[in-house]
Amino acid sequence: MKKTGIFSGSFNPIHIGHLALANWICEYEELDEIWFLITPQSPLKNKKDLIDDKVRLQLVKTAIGDYSKFKVSDFEFSLPQPTYTVVTLAALKKNYPENKFYFIMGADNWVLIERWKDYEEILHSYPILIYPRLGYTIDIPSIYPDIRKVNAPIIEISSTFIREACKEGKDVRFFLPESIHDYLPFFCK
Repeated sequence: MKKTGIFSGSFNPIHIGHLALANWICEYEELDEIWFLITPQSPLKNKKDLIDDKVRLQLVKTAIGDYSKFKVSDFEFSLPQPTYTVVTLAALKKNYPENKFYFIMGADNWVLIERWKDYEEILHSYPILIYPRLGYTIDIPSIYPDIRKVNAPIIEISSTFIREACKEGKDVRFFLPESIHDYLPFFCK
């Protein structure tokens, strides 16, 4: 069975922090691959703040290039909006029975997990890898043996920081993969 990490997010835009973290998790958690799952509409985010879905999809495709362990996925594009992780994971499991899916999340989301739709089902049904974020503690109750903290490096770059820096006229090229520099006008408005 193929061990597949699901790195779900808006990737608004994708940056070097996403890529470095995914690379670390794939290599050190011994996953066969990581799918960058582009979320068209998270229930916890405002849609008006998002770059167009197809542009974000293209940004991720371009950023990961031909690295064989990374895949880009628009799987959630065909699901009802807003998308809920519990629905996405169940649909992935049904459509790809040959894969064992590991959900990847940051400590910032872990502390909010109780706000997620049917979060108990997620916690009991899927292995979860939680990466550290500055200022967040990761406490995992022992009743969840398939949930664990990974010792990935803390990378404090965010898409929000990049968008805000762009609006201020800052040069952010070194926070982004070189391959997506041509897309700067889409999120540096």
